[in-house]
Amino acid sequence: MLFSEQNYRRGEFYGSIEVICGSMFSGKTEELIRRLKRAQIAKLNVEIFKPRTDTRYDDTAVVSHDLNSIQSTPVESSSAILLLGTNTQVVGIDEAQFFDEDLPDVCNKLALKGIRVIIAGLDMDFQGKPFGPMPALLAIAEHVTKVNAVCMRCGSPAVYSYRTVANESKILLGEKDSYEPRCRACYNTLG
Repeated sequence: MLFSEQNYRRGEFYGSIEVICGSMFSGKTEELIRRLKRAQIAKLNVEIFKPRTDTRYDDTAVVSHDLNSIQSTPVESSSAILLLGTNTQVVGIDEAQFFDEDLPDVCNKLALKGIRVIIAGLDMDFQGKPFGPMPALLAIAEHVTKVNAVCMRCGSPAVYSYRTVANESKILLGEKDSYEPRCRACYNTLG
């Protein structure tokens, strides 16, 4: 059932899915934290989740590259989000690309329960290909925000995450020692 003014007046609220995507160092997590802190200021019940495997800055907190943070619950799979995010109004999910392919279904179920779901993740891997469940999340989201980094080669808006180390693994947790943002031209022409 879709949102309508009549349902709103009767107190029936419907959730939504928001996706924040972009390359490494584009401010995805920063924007996720900003939205979640605003929800907390509004005194909404907020739950935040991240993949248990992401321990780059902190074992439990979601932390941006600028070291802004918000407490979260690390989980093994997207199904855990469905179990743990039941008594809440807003669910935040960071590093969505690292979750399993069930994440879009989990987010749909939460939204149908009236929960606002805010997701941040890489839309492309280091090879420039769609990453994990992100394409499906982008397809079902009511709101999509694509943020750009700054190309480290020419200063143009960057949408690619260029891997600077020799490693062909799809998933390589890293920072500036392993990745740099690049624009389309620099990503495809420079080594």
